[in-house]
Amino acid sequence: MESVARTIIVLAFVIAGSALPSTTVAAAEVMGDMIFANQGDIKWADAPPVLPKGAKIAVLYGDPFKPGPYVIRLKMPIGYKIAPHWHSQAENLTVISGTFNIGAGDTMDKAQAHRMNTGGFHYLPAKAHHYAYTSTVTVLQIHGEGPFDITYINPDDDPQKAKK
Repeated sequence: MESVARTIIVLAFVIAGSALPSTTVAAAEVMGDMIFANQGDIKWADAPPVLPKGAKIAVLYGDPFKPGPYVIRLKMPIGYKIAPHWHSQAENLTVISGTFNIGAGDTMDKAQAHRMNTGGFHYLPAKAHHYAYTSTVTVLQIHGEGPFDITYINPDDDPQKAKK
């Protein structure tokens, strides 16, 4: 059952990813393989449906939904929560702005979460069970090797289930 749920989640990311441009930087300067993008160059779109509603995503480099390196930003409102889950690939998280709280485990326990402020960094190994929430409007930069996916510990926490 877990592999079926994971396949559905990956498929949802692929479908959602196909709606996003491979690089959502508007006026970025491209020089060969280099990209130069300032904050004003970044275009935001709704996050894929496997994440709770309210978040925005910007793809800065690569395609997170395909194999290979990627860099994305995730903008989350105050009080945004991501239920316990895991990813099949490692992630590198940097707090660009705001306050991001992340904890390890199969249940959301805010008392055990680590508070990460602007400039904070977290390395998240593949398959590490974790949860997250914001205390302020928060922008997180995530980079790693695709494809990016998410598997909720409790399948009922998958935001896509609410749509059905």
